[in-house]
Amino acid sequence: MGSLLKASSHVFRFEKVPFLSGSKTRQGVVPKRVAFRLSPVALSLSALTGTFQHDSESNSTDSAISIMVNGCTGKMGKSVIKASDSAGLHIVPVSFGAEESGQTVELCGKEIIVHGPSERESILSSVFQEYPNLIVVDYTVPATVNDNAELYCKVGVPFVMGTTGGDRDRLYKTVEESKVYAVISPQMGKQVVAFLAAMEIMAEQFPGAFSGYLLQVMESHQASKLDTSGTAKAIISCFQKLGVSFDMDQIQMIRDPKQQIEMVGVPEEHLLGHAFHLYHLTSPDQTVSFEFQHNVCGRSIYAEGTVDAVLFLAKKVKSKADKRIYNMIDVLRKVTCDKSSVMHVVLSVLVTCSRYLGL
Repeated sequence: MGSLLKASSHVFRFEKVPFLSGSKTRQGVVPKRVAFRLSPVALSLSALTGTFQHDSESNSTDSAISIMVNGCTGKMGKSVIKASDSAGLHIVPVSFGAEESGQTVELCGKEIIVHGPSERESILSSVFQEYPNLIVVDYTVPATVNDNAELYCKVGVPFVMGTTGGDRDRLYKTVEESKVYAVISPQMGKQVVAFLAAMEIMAEQFPGAFSGYLLQVMESHQASKLDTSGTAKAIISCFQKLGVSFDMDQIQMIRDPKQQIEMVGVPEEHLLGHAFHLYHLTSPDQTVSFEFQHNVCGRSIYAEGTVDAVLFLAKKVKSKADKRIYNMIDVLRKVTCDKSSVMHVVLSVLVTCSRYLGL
């Protein structure tokens, strides 16, 4: 259990190749119609994958999206602001907090004023009026989840709820009744979400497959995480559909740094920011066992997923989509679908270019 899941050491690089140069081009000049075919591809790659350099049009589109990060002084809040800044989003200089109320903090070279509970509604209404393309990102604490969501819905501002805990049934009911656009997910890391989606598919396709098996669950997070992992709860619900009998209070929550190092195998430098999960299944006669494990060090995976959720939600608001409440599986489907579509376009263009140039 102390072993770490090691990431692949492969590094992928894009290298320049003399594709459009040489004697096979007509008079040494790239034909206009080839250049015309390439331009929308560059736009699609920058807008949909975020992998390539954004052009001026996509930059103006992204910068029109403004985000307000509540809980900006926390570890996740800081990570989201950093990722949002790198993505070219506009970060409004306002945030909600509790202990830091009335303070001005500097993050990513930006001064952000933190406001307390008493003035939240008037401040949010004012900010939303000034920034009509505003999306709120919430990384506060479990105790404020429902009150914050009710405020966002009252004002009518779209939001991404990354904070776990609170009364989730009440949260969904609040959003449904208000018809505000929102992404709500206990897990913002796309790769972990993909694993969760696979578990949900397995539970749907093979109900009762693990009937009679004994389940043990261990989840380790930084000591500052007050509640049980929402991801663990979601995975456990899948195992329950697969026939496993398990109560949520049986989850082994590890928050002690010494245990995390010695028993779980968390690197010491990541004690303040990690998520190690282990799900161990044993057959009734103890002759068969299965283990599902995912270990995350740091917060960049969640911050990058949050930015994807913001961009996804902004598109849904702009298109006036009928569906209002989304989760990270919806975001993941859209991102992977877009990337697949872009690659099909790229391949098509490359084939067209090669045929035209006689390659």
